[in-house]
Amino acid sequence: MSHDVTPSTDSPFRSEPTARDQAPQFVLPLVVRIEKTAPPARTDALETAARAVLVLLGDERSVGDGEWAEVVRDWQDARIRKVVRRARGAEWRRAEGLPGITVTGKSAEVRVFPPVPLDGWPKDLARLQVSGTDLDDPEPPVEADPAAPVLWLNPDLDMSAGKAMAQAGHGAQLAWWELSDEERAAWRDAGFPLAVRAADPARWAELTASGLPLVRDAGFTEIAPGSCTVVADHPALR
Repeated sequence: MSHDVTPSTDSPFRSEPTARDQAPQFVLPLVVRIEKTAPPARTDALETAARAVLVLLGDERSVGDGEWAEVVRDWQDARIRKVVRRARGAEWRRAEGLPGITVTGKSAEVRVFPPVPLDGWPKDLARLQVSGTDLDDPEPPVEADPAAPVLWLNPDLDMSAGKAMAQAGHGAQLAWWELSDEERAAWRDAGFPLAVRAADPARWAELTASGLPLVRDAGFTEIAPGSCTVVADHPALR
């Protein structure tokens, strides 16, 4: 089942035109730090990016009368776009000087920024590269904790790390939307624990039919429109 923000079929990820396309379009910038000598592990980068999206959504500046609230609302009223760019050295230091939040994983650092107009990126972010986010896991990820949220990736899709980071962020956001205020607060207070794993091919069919939040990508980059990319398996939603 694909996720709809409203009872209609006006999903933020549908590939066909919807009312969301008539709204001003915004994008959520995510910048991952990739130093030449010490790149982060792929899975850790994906998990850190997903947590960064949640940290921004749960931040007091993003809700109510907060300083980012209006632009976050405008972004969520249109297509839910996220773009991951990479930075190192002085590029990263300039990115850290812009309003945003840096989230740190085991080896990864990801900075998330309030949404910007699709054609209105700050110059210090606009000049960063989107390509070159190919990352590897030095060791296979350990098995996910069944008691914690898991963002399951489609095992049949070959995505760059940057693309997969954005998709993990989409899945985390869909789970966030489905939770009650109490469940959101509990997840936030725990530090947004989560895992990102590729699903077993046999299990993927079960997951996509389970009724859990499912990301269908709009197909702007890398993969075909309508591709199912992530199932958000949060214990509170099972």
